[in-house]
This record gives sequence, C-alpha cells and structure tokens, in this order.
Amino acid sequence: MSPSLIAGAVALVVVAWLAACAEAGLARVSSFRAEEAVRSGRRGSAKLARVAADPTRYLNVALLVRVACEMAAAALVTYACLREFDGTGKALVIAIAVMVLVSYVAVGVSPRTIGRQHPLNTATAAAYVLVPLARIMGPVPSLLILLGNAFTPGRGFRRGPFASEAELRALVDLAEKESLIEAEERKMVHSVFELGDTLVREVMVPRTDLVVIERYKTIRQALTLALRSGFSRIPVTGDSEDDVVGVVYLKDLVRRTHINRDAENELVTTAMRPAYFVPDTKNAGDLLREMQKEHKHVAVVIDEYGGTAGIVTIEDVLEEIVGEITDEYDRELPPVDALGEGRFRVISRLDLGDLGELYGLEFDDEDVETVGGLLAKALGRVPIAGASAVVELPDGRELRLTAESAAGRRNKIVTVLVEPVGTAAPETAEAAE
Repeated sequence: MSPSLIAGAVALVVVAWLAACAEAGLARVSSFRAEEAVRSGRRGSAKLARVAADPTRYLNVALLVRVACEMAAAALVTYACLREFDGTGKALVIAIAVMVLVSYVAVGVSPRTIGRQHPLNTATAAAYVLVPLARIMGPVPSLLILLGNAFTPGRGFRRGPFASEAELRALVDLAEKESLIEAEERKMVHSVFELGDTLVREVMVPRTDLVVIERYKTIRQALTLALRSGFSRIPVTGDSEDDVVGVVYLKDLVRRTHINRDAENELVTTAMRPAYFVPDTKNAGDLLREMQKEHKHVAVVIDEYGGTAGIVTIEDVLEEIVGEITDEYDRELPPVDALGEGRFRVISRLDLGDLGELYGLEFDDEDVETVGGLLAKALGRVPIAGASAVVELPDGRELRLTAESAAGRRNKIVTVLVEPVGTAAPETAEAAE
C-alpha cells in the first residue's frame, strides 16, 4: 500500500477533524460571548468577534472544508485499497469499512466533543484560519448552500443548514446553563417557538364565558354593563349570540355620553365599531402580527360552522409567551369561608358535591358541576359582579347565590356568596336586580 496515499489520507482526515472542531465551537459561541472576550482583552478575540458577527458565512466555510477533506480522504483510501487488493469488491468493502470507522470516530465524535467542551478556545483558534480562508473562497460556500437548498423540500431558501428550531432551542438551554440568561427568559423563548404551533381556538375566551349586549339595548345599559363587568370591550349581538354585529368600547361610550347626555338613550349600535373576524384554526402567531398591523385589539373567533366560538385579544396571545397576566388584587383564596348562620363564601369552581356537604345533603346537577356553573344556569347568562339568583336544594330549601367581585385580566367571577333564602341580600345583589 502506497505510503504517500496513506499519508495524504491521514492529512486530509486531520484537516477534517479541525474543521469539525471549528463547527462545534462556533455553534456554541454567541456574539455576546465574543464581545465579552474582546472586553477582557483575550488574545484573538478581535477575529473571534468578526466571525461571531457573521456565523453563517464562516460555518459554511468550515462545513465545505470538512466535507471536501472527508471525500478526498475516502477517494485516496479507496484508490490505495484497489491497488493493494486483487478483488474490486474486497477492496471497496475494506475502503468503506475503514472510512466509516475513521469518519465516525475522528470526524464525528472526537472533534465535536472537544468543540462543545471548549467552545471559546476552539472558536478563537478557528477564527485565525477561517477569516483569511473565507476571504479567499469568496461567495463559493454560500453559492453551494443555495444550490443545496434548491433541492431541499420546503418554502424559501435558508442561509445554511444550521438554523433549525431544535438547534436554536438547544442553544437557548445552553445559554441558561451558562447563566447568560435567566430561567424565565428561557421559558419565554421556548414559548415564542410554541406560539407558531398554537391555534387561535386554544387561546381564545370561549363563547360560554363572554359578556355580550344585545343590539336593541341603549348606550346607558351598555355603559352600566361595562362598569359592572369590568370589561372595556363588549361584543354586540343581533338575533343570537352567534350573530356578533360589532364591538362596543367603553372609551367610546364615555366620550359619547360626555359630549351629549341625551346620547344615553340611543341604541348601542350607534356607538359600536365593526367586528374583526378570524377563523378558530388561524395560527396565533400570525394573528398577533395581523392585529399589530391592523391596529386591532380584539377579534371575534368563528368556528367551522360559521358560529361564534369566542373572542381573542392581544393579551390572550401574549399570555402564551409571558404566562398568565394577573393584577395586584389576585390572591389565593380558601375553597370555603364560613361566615356564620349558614352563609358561606366559596370559590366559583367549587364542586356541587362539596356545596351539598356544607348543608348535609347530596347535591348534583346534570348540566353543571360547579357553583359558578350553577349560578350561570340559574341566571341564563354569564354572571357578573353583583348578579344574584335563587336555586333549590334537593330537600326543598332554597339558596341565594350572589356573584362577588371579579378578578384577573378576564374579570372572571372568583367567589360566590351562598346563603339560605330569608337572609338579607347584600347591597350588590339588590343593585343587580
């Protein structure tokens, strides 16, 4: 076997090893870390900062060098085996076995392990070679990447085969481990990726939780409903809740009545704005960009049958990124707070079975499961603060359920006051009647 061929193959494998080290190291070094190295006066940091400012270009160069060296080494080993062994098949099998082993160990595992364990040192050393090499090669690496992407399924061209979502997620996790970002920041970045896979129906407020006003109601009634419910934007419905004809804004109502007191008796339709409709299968990320572009704050979500599925606001979408948005009044409440004389303050999501235990009997309902649902069923609409209704227990006794102050950004009823009928109703309940 020719020593010169073997020596050439070994030299090419060494160069491929160095190129693989450079790829792994550069993938782990951000521009922030490069700037830190410059500020600390680290040797070679200026070249590293130059590479980190345009990582795709230099990664393409390293990729091209590695692939070229691996292919050339494989060709030399194959040629040497063909000269050494008589049978062509035997020579090819030996050449393939040797190069698979060498490529896996010497180019696949070893250099990438070193590059990931010592990214700053590896990337700095690689910068000395890659900067002049990129200048010599010019646009060749980028042109080859574009040619490769031309045969890649999918839309559009990428600048290189490095910006996959999985790689970016891994880099974010690495940044947290190295204390470059906080845990909450990592979660937020991951939430941005997940937003691209989220549909509007997953973040909307469902129709069953909507507070709406009929089109035949007056501006005064709409203003009262907005102040009592705590919502600044209320859908206006026509023949049914599926027929949303517009959205009325508290700011418009206040401005209209401030200018002209007689406007209180006008129909709410004279003050409403056109509704912005979106399908429930729309991507939440796309909706956020559209709402920003169109200056829309709320959209009516339509299901596949053309009915109203709910509404979605910019805050609903943002919550998918930053988490639940609460206010300073939100606090953890006990499920049941005994007030004496058979009166209880309970959370709205308390199970009806637990409510029945408070009065020493079994209580169940085929349609609803919680106290809040029972109140909504008795009222025939979504309860708002101060709304009150009387329900009958299985033993014939009657209870008055009164929705108390709403909380949270969506102004959901958090607690319900439960008291036997005959107890003086609170002022809020009297005002609601």
